[in-house]
Amino acid sequence: MHSGNHWGGTLEINGGGDSGTEDGRSRNMEWEKLQQQQQHRLLDETQQSWLLGPNQGKKKKKYVDFGCIMCSHKALKYTIWSLVIAFFVIALPIIIAKSLPKHKSSPSPPDNYTLALHKALLFFNAQKSGKLPKSNGIPWRGNSGLEDGKDLTDVKGGLVGGYYDAGDNIKFHFPMAYAMTMLSWSLIEYRHKYEAIDEYNHVRDLIKWGTDYFLLTFNSSATHIDKIYSQVGYSVVNSSTPDDHYCWMRPEDMNYERPVQTATSGPDLAGEMAAAMAAASIVFQDDAAYSKKLIKGAETVFTFARDFGKRTPYCRGNPYIEPFYNSSGYFDEYMWGAAWLFYATGNKTYISLATNSGIPKNSKAFYMIPDLSVPSWDNKLPSAMLLLMRLRIFLGPGYPYEDMLKSYHNVTGLTMCSYLQQFKVFNWTKGGLIQLNHGNPHSLQYVANAAFLASLYVDYLNASSIPGWYCGPNFITLETLRSFAESQIKYILGENPMKMSYLVGYGSKFPRHVHHRGASIPNNGNEKYSCTGGWKWRDSRNPNPHNITGAMVGGPIRTDNFQDVRTNFNYTEPTLAGNAGLVAALVSLTASGGMKIDKNTIFSAVPPFYPPSPPPPAPWKP
Repeated sequence: MHSGNHWGGTLEINGGGDSGTEDGRSRNMEWEKLQQQQQHRLLDETQQSWLLGPNQGKKKKKYVDFGCIMCSHKALKYTIWSLVIAFFVIALPIIIAKSLPKHKSSPSPPDNYTLALHKALLFFNAQKSGKLPKSNGIPWRGNSGLEDGKDLTDVKGGLVGGYYDAGDNIKFHFPMAYAMTMLSWSLIEYRHKYEAIDEYNHVRDLIKWGTDYFLLTFNSSATHIDKIYSQVGYSVVNSSTPDDHYCWMRPEDMNYERPVQTATSGPDLAGEMAAAMAAASIVFQDDAAYSKKLIKGAETVFTFARDFGKRTPYCRGNPYIEPFYNSSGYFDEYMWGAAWLFYATGNKTYISLATNSGIPKNSKAFYMIPDLSVPSWDNKLPSAMLLLMRLRIFLGPGYPYEDMLKSYHNVTGLTMCSYLQQFKVFNWTKGGLIQLNHGNPHSLQYVANAAFLASLYVDYLNASSIPGWYCGPNFITLETLRSFAESQIKYILGENPMKMSYLVGYGSKFPRHVHHRGASIPNNGNEKYSCTGGWKWRDSRNPNPHNITGAMVGGPIRTDNFQDVRTNFNYTEPTLAGNAGLVAALVSLTASGGMKIDKNTIFSAVPPFYPPSPPPPAPWKP
């Protein structure tokens, strides 16, 4: 075998001789030369890197192998430095801030409406009758009226509880029911505001104090009744015998007779009581048993109100009621009570009644009589129509209710127009107070009620994204109506020519001689003053020994003048119904909790007005 033969075997060719051997050697030499040249080229680059140093051209990148990815040294270096910088710039300050002691920023101070609202609610605590809880918060008040209705055989324990109406010690059930309805309405619309100022539970307690009492005034376990107790205590005009006006005594010291008045007919009283209990049932939806009890009571008294044979006003011919809380009609209470019962129960019988054409016809709701646009304990028309307008703009029930609801909506808009000074429907004082009761005494309660309705109307339209409404050809913005409501409440709180706050305890200047028996007589332990022995406190020129905080007094006369005189009740006597309107107006205007309403709670029991959509088809099965 030859060294040049890489394949093995002989290289001889038969018959080739020496020339063949020379040719083969020549070819082998060329083959080896080619191999050496190839090896030189392969080693040349490596040798150059060893012998000549790094390439003077483009540098070769270096990489780090992480297993799943490869990253260049340069990118890795930039990434690490970026993370370090980010830590010092972002993370480190956050860590330091988190480690420092927490200092909560103080909440923004409450607005004036909130401050006034806290006080206005206390008036109801001061007016409570019965056995008072320790948490009542009025140190100069104690248990009273514990023998009210003691001779009634059908009421176990008598008629203990409820509220005294004003500066006297009479429990007038008609205005008391209106006051409870107004408190419930304000709580339903503005629960979030009451919660924001920590008054939610307080207002609920006040409402329950009233509705618990109403449930005693009739047979609440029955579905049909033939009477309602309408009043406890009495007074005869110019009387000279001991009664609730002749005597000047603390309610804790009363020792004269307090007869109970009974109404065997009373669509107005029963209609308002139905409204009060129905509205309260919505407030107490979280207490199913109590809410149901209130609804049953409301339906029972409303059935009494609708009894065709019992449609004489509750006060007719009664000398103990008629001079003080005389009802001018009852069809407004039909509309008002039916609206609240519909919201409380969802029973469409009630909305059918509220929108029945006979109701506005008999109540003269569409006559546009100015006096009928003034909300009060006697006139529920503007309040009822606003409440029913709410149903139209938020739920739109359509036929067969739409035409009547639209009419209520239109009349409500005109009522709001009448409150604006530019249309000259009502007179105004030079100081800026609207005269809704023609300049007669106790003007502020009507003003407060109107301010509440105006403010609530604005909130309804705002919630519907409606910027205003028309008064004839004039477009009125919501800001204009809100300004009206604010101006009237600000007047009550002290922005008036007298620079006097007509809310006791609010501001630095307020009435100190309030016409109020309990507030004007010292609470000297066991010392009691007789019926006429208290007159010296009535006639004293000294300020009351107790400020009845939160009481809104009767207010000024048409010249903006006011006399802080205890013996003139027209100026200085507060009322339960008046304060309820003020509370409602204040909570509607305060910014605490946000300027909005609760659109849906009032509709919790209202069923759909249209047939529900059919259920989706069952899944297809092959």
